[in-house]
Amino acid sequence: MGELRDALARPLHDLRISVTDRCNFRCVYCMPKEVFGRGYRFLPKDDLLTYEEIARLVGISMRLGVTKVRLTGGEPLTRRGIEDLVAMLARDGLDLALTTNGSLLEEKARALRDAGLTRISVSLDSLDDAVFRRMNDVDFPVERVVRAMDAAYGVGLHPLKVNMVVRRGMNEESIVPMAAFFRERGYVLRFIEYMDVGHTNGWRMDDVVSAKEIVRAVTSAFPAEPAEPNYVGEVAERWRYSDGRGEFGVIASVTQPFCRDCTRARLSADGKLYTCLFATQGTDLQALLRGGASDDEIAGRIADLWSARTDRYSELRGEETARLRKIEMSYIGG
Repeated sequence: MGELRDALARPLHDLRISVTDRCNFRCVYCMPKEVFGRGYRFLPKDDLLTYEEIARLVGISMRLGVTKVRLTGGEPLTRRGIEDLVAMLARDGLDLALTTNGSLLEEKARALRDAGLTRISVSLDSLDDAVFRRMNDVDFPVERVVRAMDAAYGVGLHPLKVNMVVRRGMNEESIVPMAAFFRERGYVLRFIEYMDVGHTNGWRMDDVVSAKEIVRAVTSAFPAEPAEPNYVGEVAERWRYSDGRGEFGVIASVTQPFCRDCTRARLSADGKLYTCLFATQGTDLQALLRGGASDDEIAGRIADLWSARTDRYSELRGEETARLRKIEMSYIGG
């Protein structure tokens, strides 16, 4: 097939795959305990796509132009045998990565690398242990996440990227300490503006620490210059330290929307395909997989969906979009 384009001429290059809607953290901006408590009903095991089904959809998506796949969750390392899926997807021509909270990474890093994973991103919102425990809300210590990062880097998972969601009143004082620590480590730190993903995190614009504020704080401590993007559609605005000691990035989907270059689709753990992180509904590919549809039929359905895509939520963000009941990030994947 020729290159697939949506209604705004954006190609389909990236597929984010949630392998589970479960997570062992209860981060206050993603899975607050008051919603995702003991009584919350997660997806039954039989509703999850099998690894074989995921691999089949990846193969079909590559025919449509997908070159990058990122495994997410929930927390993907809580799904048993995740390294088996990595081995099934590690193929020529596919850029394969994984995002994790790091809690299970230390013991799984070697198996993931041996299975064919080459890149990993680890979420960490503060080096201040008290702040981090308060944000993950399960009393998980920061030292174990940092140790897991070092283990992952040590077995060859690089570049290693660190994702920090910045929320005003919670962890903005951690911006400069995080920059200082990870520029010494040689890991790429990416600051992420607090987003209105889902419908349960109590998002308010007042809680957003803007990319401009973040860059001003970091460059006041460590001079840096803007760097060119690595590729068209890269979500992070890159900054390279003037002394040559690496770089940091800022993902500013709230104050500096990048919808016009978005090349990403998202697949939920139960096989729903979403064309936007802020979507309210998806398209059921699991029904096609389990209903006997051929690869060509599934490819046609994806092509029809993408060709009609007009999503640009972040550019339209306002009172009307705030009222939408959006899919939770723990379900759709980050």
